[in-house]
Amino acid sequence: MPQFDLHENRNQKTKGLIPYLLDIQSDLLADLATSVVIPVCLAGTATRGMTRLTSKVEIDGQSYLLLTPQLASIPRKELGKTVGNLSNNRSEIVGAVDFLLAGI
Repeated sequence: MPQFDLHENRNQKTKGLIPYLLDIQSDLLADLATSVVIPVCLAGTATRGMTRLTSKVEIDGQSYLLLTPQLASIPRKELGKTVGNLSNNRSEIVGAVDFLLAGI
């Protein structure tokens, strides 16, 4: 699964608030059984306190937020259908993860 692929959230408990999961794991680690993801929600459903951590992206003409502070690892088999790729937002995504981990 390519880095920055956007997947449907298949978890029945969370997909109402978090319709997508963004796979941010390097393609070099494709053999791992898990993948690191950032939850993605509609822009109006979450507060956007730290804009560097919660980048805004467009998906099918709607604004969404990347909930980087909720970064998680899940089994790859639990990722839903691929519905897009956000590699055009690479700088913002990597910047948010850097800020989360290193404060820079």
